[in-house]
Amino acid sequence: MKVRRDNRRPSNKIEKLDKILPDTSAIIHGKITSLAEQGKLKGSTVFLHELVMGEIQSQTARGLDIGFIGLEEVKNLRENSKKYGITVESYGEKASYDDIRLAKSGRIDSLIQDAAKKIDAVLITCDMPQALVADAEGIRVQYFDSYEKTKSTKLESFFTEDTMSVHLKTGCVPLAKRGKPGKFSLMRLGKKEMTSEEIDEIRKEILDGAKYEDDGFFEMSARGSTIIQLRNMRIAIAIPPFSEKTEITAVRPIVKLVLDDYKLSEKLKNRLDKKAEGILVAGPPGSGKSTFAASMAKFYLDKGKIVKTMESPRDLQVPKEVTQYAPLEKSFARTAEILLLVRPDYTIFDEVRKIRDFEVFSDMRLAGIGMIGVVHSSEAVEAVQRFIGKIDLGIIPSVLDTIIYIKDGHVEKVLSLSLTVKCPHGMKDDDLARPVVEVKDFETGKLEYEIYTYGEQTVVIPVGEESSKEESGLRRLAKQQIKRKLKEYHVRDVEFLSDNKIAVHVPNKMVARMIGKDGKNIKELEEKLGIKIDVEAEGGLNKEVEFSTKDTGAYIALTFGKKMCGKNANVQIEGEYLFTATVGREGQIKVAKRSDIGKQLIRAVTTHRDVKVFI
Repeated sequence: MKVRRDNRRPSNKIEKLDKILPDTSAIIHGKITSLAEQGKLKGSTVFLHELVMGEIQSQTARGLDIGFIGLEEVKNLRENSKKYGITVESYGEKASYDDIRLAKSGRIDSLIQDAAKKIDAVLITCDMPQALVADAEGIRVQYFDSYEKTKSTKLESFFTEDTMSVHLKTGCVPLAKRGKPGKFSLMRLGKKEMTSEEIDEIRKEILDGAKYEDDGFFEMSARGSTIIQLRNMRIAIAIPPFSEKTEITAVRPIVKLVLDDYKLSEKLKNRLDKKAEGILVAGPPGSGKSTFAASMAKFYLDKGKIVKTMESPRDLQVPKEVTQYAPLEKSFARTAEILLLVRPDYTIFDEVRKIRDFEVFSDMRLAGIGMIGVVHSSEAVEAVQRFIGKIDLGIIPSVLDTIIYIKDGHVEKVLSLSLTVKCPHGMKDDDLARPVVEVKDFETGKLEYEIYTYGEQTVVIPVGEESSKEESGLRRLAKQQIKRKLKEYHVRDVEFLSDNKIAVHVPNKMVARMIGKDGKNIKELEEKLGIKIDVEAEGGLNKEVEFSTKDTGAYIALTFGKKMCGKNANVQIEGEYLFTATVGREGQIKVAKRSDIGKQLIRAVTTHRDVKVFI
């Protein structure tokens, strides 16, 4: 909340500061310490009200940075009271649960005023409404501005024109990353290590700026961590116990470009102007993605479009006509609900990371809003892969139509997406046709990747000029998927006999189980994988044995002799695998005539085809 300055100030000319009662704002902003260090409190008694301590403790328990600062101030006052020539005493009763809960409604402020009146102490505050009310009540009060705006902060003194980020940590030499997008170098700023006092001073200045400056605000505050946007800097503050020492990291953009600075082709400009509505701006960290996204905001604004952004933190450098939205109630889904009512032409979603972010991006795009998402990726196609598994494969081209990959501040590659139904590259059987997302190089129209489902997995397959290598890559991937699908049968190896037929090598004891009764299991597996399967025992079929056949009515029996009892027998017809079974106690394997295997075996025997059995 920003403080509104007002000319109706209470008198700050207090002749004698004999008894002092600071409120929470005076403690947090270090005004008592400042007065004591200036020697203005010598001989004074500072009363620390238990209500103030309770409020500071509550803020600390919630992990708020201002709570920790307040505790440090109180500790400093007590430890240096003799040095300052002051007496520090506790006063009043501890804050109740209701006191803390109603603090924002003025409960604690009212009780502090009553205490100041009771002990005839000077109320020290940095809260203008508190000071005005106390003055009206006839209470001795002295008001201090909590923050004095300066042209530059101590943190900004570490920045130069080519500095992207500054890294400060207690006990370490300050570091800065300088250069241009894609070509940064980390530099030490001097040789002196930063003390905890120096870090704390900078931290207080940042927190005050976020609270009181018009272009400063808190993006996030959690236990041990605070994210702040101050002017054009995004600042992350980490304190113990979240980090082992206090650390401040400040990042800012160093260039502000327009789309013409990127020297885009006329073909791409025309697509962005008239067709592209589901755009991903991808690239590694520090490559200039957000700068490019900001240039697109101005591009569409100049085209007469309504543009909004969704950011956390809000650090895109966009024209003032572009409204920047944060997560509403910590949720981008709630922000999207508002934007769907506002109906912008384009929305820039900076840093799409979480699963819910991808869903929100997709929902807004499918609702008809032009979306520009910013994602981290080391390759252009990886930006598409980030969406796989989060939304259905078939709607990806409806959500994404253009991928712009940024590297070293330049547009390195542009991909376009479309959906078709065909047989994937490397497969020749028309029965294997399926929906395929084609990813093409936008400038050349060359097909580079295919995305489709294989079994239960969604795969991204490169498609290039060296077809043999690509087919081997496809088959390697297919083998992995097949092994994973058939892991319960302990498949040792998978061999492609053709584009639509494989041989799987399994342990002898698993052959019968994989085939199943009357070949039921193997048929189900073939239907599931969409490919023909030959089952081979591990190490091959070793010993051929003699046998005789006999018609026993409902069965045809293969007789081997009792020495073969318990052995696994693999039956082939003209070199083609038929089935595997275990020789029974009578030295026989009985096959039902009405089964598919039985019918094949009878035809082979009656037509004198070559039937062999291997053990």
